[in-house]
Amino acid sequence: MSAFGRRRWLPQRPLVLVGDNSYAVLDLLHCCQSLREPVTLIARLRLDAARYAPAQSRQPGQNGRTPLKGPRRPALKTLLEQSDVTWSSAEVAWYDGTIRIVELTSQTAVWYRSGKPPVLLRWVLVRDPQGIFDPQALLCTDPTADSTQILEWFLLRWSASGGEVTPYQVRGRLFQEVRTHLGVETQRQWSDLAIARTTPVLLGLFSWTTLAAHALQKQHSMTQRRAAWYDPPQADRRLSWTPSLWCDGPLIPFPRLAHPG
Repeated sequence: MSAFGRRRWLPQRPLVLVGDNSYAVLDLLHCCQSLREPVTLIARLRLDAARYAPAQSRQPGQNGRTPLKGPRRPALKTLLEQSDVTWSSAEVAWYDGTIRIVELTSQTAVWYRSGKPPVLLRWVLVRDPQGIFDPQALLCTDPTADSTQILEWFLLRWSASGGEVTPYQVRGRLFQEVRTHLGVETQRQWSDLAIARTTPVLLGLFSWTTLAAHALQKQHSMTQRRAAWYDPPQADRRLSWTPSLWCDGPLIPFPRLAHPG
């Protein structure tokens, strides 16, 4: 995959791969840790994932195979109900660009499933003191990573524009809007040739839409269409400049073709 290719091109540079729960696969996590220069992978973790204590070292003269894991630890969702769990507060930049205070608790554990290699990871349980969003858990293949840093890395995935943003946030927002409003990765054709034809066209359409909206915004202010429950920035721009194309200039009709009959 692309992360392993970048590791070969940049062997000494730290690489952090961030994804959703589809990246929480033991084979992938083990591959990231097994590289000569490991790749740090951060993804969502199920609240009922089977986590275990690290296996104890083998004693001299001990019979049987070497244990892969220790005793099973309680599920993460049970920690939300326990009063003896230590939580720490952290201020992080949220998806909408605002600063939000969250509470974190984190430890290391072994994630294991029968037939798969055990993976030592750091898990982070996040909850909102105000109760706006549901608690969620994250995993990181680097057991030494800081819990706040893990959450900040994860929030770089889909970050809305607000204030000063990083190139990673701009790139994440770009692919989110292109997928949502233009249908990238949702086409019915999944052959390599079809994807090679449609993806550049859709990305070019997104760029042209943004430049056209920016040019029209300089000429006159545009009223953005909003909804109480959803505010898609790219759709607002597209719906704002479309009436301008209808009213401000002549339309060029397509030539009529003579019927062969």
